[in-house]
Amino acid sequence: MPTEQELVARAREGDERAFEQLVADNEKRVYNLCRRLAGNPEDGAELAQEAFLNAWRGLPRFQGESSFATWIYRLASNICIDFLRKEKRRRSLSMTVSLDGEEGERQAELPDERDTPERHLERAELRRAVARGLDRLSPEHRQALVLRELQGLSYAEIGRALGLEEGTVKSRISRARLALRKEMISQGNFFDGTSSTK
Repeated sequence: MPTEQELVARAREGDERAFEQLVADNEKRVYNLCRRLAGNPEDGAELAQEAFLNAWRGLPRFQGESSFATWIYRLASNICIDFLRKEKRRRSLSMTVSLDGEEGERQAELPDERDTPERHLERAELRRAVARGLDRLSPEHRQALVLRELQGLSYAEIGRALGLEEGTVKSRISRARLALRKEMISQGNFFDGTSSTK
């Protein structure tokens, strides 16, 4: 089995099979990153595809200072940030309207909270609430938080992937957590255990 460096060297010479192997080795992690940052599978798949297309086009400029995996992660992250910035501008008005409209739905679900099937729905609602909260963070904060909490990367790995100092990564994640918590509280979806629905 050729090493990543060997595959990169062959791909840079135009070997499509070598590049296909690089894609196969990295596509799951890149897709998961894009899906979580974009917030849905369709956009995630498109953004991951765009990242690999950019990687193929950019291979002649790839110096090998980092691993291919780190490089493709950075490309995917940047593509997702650009996408999120455009989406945030486009959806800011509709997001406010949909959040207001969902209040009735949340109240309608409250009476069944104690039932076991309701716990499943409650978890699904919490996931949606987290996704909405993430959507309202700045692209940079969302990116760092997703890489840490959902992708499980270390601070050092995130720093390498984003080209940031480890201290900057820690600071960004800390701020992102605070912003997400504040957003969840404002949505009424963050409880400290002492809240009551009575």
